[in-house]
Amino acid sequence: MGAPTVYDVAERANVSIATVSRVYRNPDSVREQTRDRVLAVARELGYVPSGNARGLASRRTGVLGLCFPDYADPEIDQSNEVDEQTLYADEITRGMERAARRRGYALLIAASLADGPQSLVASVAGRVDGFAVLARTIATEDLELMSRRLPVVMIAGPREIDNLDHVEVANQDGARELTTHLTDDHGLRRLAFIGGAADSPDAHARFLGFQEALEKAGLPVPAEPDVRADFTQAGGRAAARQLAERGPLPRALVFANDQMAIGAYGVLERRGVRIPEDVAVVGFDGIPLGRMVRPSLTTVSQPMRRLGETAVNLLIERLAEPTREPRSVMLPVTQTRRESCGCPSAN
Repeated sequence: MGAPTVYDVAERANVSIATVSRVYRNPDSVREQTRDRVLAVARELGYVPSGNARGLASRRTGVLGLCFPDYADPEIDQSNEVDEQTLYADEITRGMERAARRRGYALLIAASLADGPQSLVASVAGRVDGFAVLARTIATEDLELMSRRLPVVMIAGPREIDNLDHVEVANQDGARELTTHLTDDHGLRRLAFIGGAADSPDAHARFLGFQEALEKAGLPVPAEPDVRADFTQAGGRAAARQLAERGPLPRALVFANDQMAIGAYGVLERRGVRIPEDVAVVGFDGIPLGRMVRPSLTTVSQPMRRLGETAVNLLIERLAEPTREPRSVMLPVTQTRRESCGCPSAN
């Protein structure tokens, strides 16, 4: 007996061949009861849909791509630290995988740039129906070329190319509201901002929010972050040491991300600086580690998984309507107030 076919599944489940196809291609378009019956029959028969046959019929691969840099950090590998960027990319990947599976797609991840972004794109672009690309992963000119061949959505950062779909979080709003919490609710007047690399669009947007909050509070507004550091715990440690060596610490340290803020904890503790009694410390991102450190970290939580889910939805919309106007989606962020700013413990 040959391998079971789509005809066998349709006959046994008492549905049309088209319905079986939709269950695998676009499961949300099929009623749950019908979908479950088709999948149960397919499992019973041992049926596996032919991706190659589907691709030949529709000129689609049934695969979406995600491209982000290889964030391997030798210092982090040796110190057993977790790179913030890796956590960030992992959460986006989980969101994309979940959304792609619901829509009947597989996800192909391209995360190594050992041979350069051009070769990475060339090796993957022909194997996917659409591509999601994290900001600053691929040069703008290469993105432009890729977008002529297949749908591309940018994740995070500013929209680099007007005709591309784009999804980001409200970095500026989040930093402004958290800084306002420090100035208005806690009455703090001497605040420092620890930024990321000068070319980081997210760090820049968060610094703009910090500036806006200080201006609204009638406080001096710095033209640049007090310190710049890598988005890592090592970067946070270096920033905290640099600030401490300058003289008396500010009353609050506003870090551009959680990993830097957590890295500063040890430096402050060794110098006898108490958090939050002597210095309030806050971050941005909402990584799980912020709940576990003591005192627990006040932060701005961004919906990292929703970034991935939204990217998938934008790609599938573009596949269905290739000529629609490009969309730019901004996802909201939320304040997560914990002990490190002086708020009571959530427990």
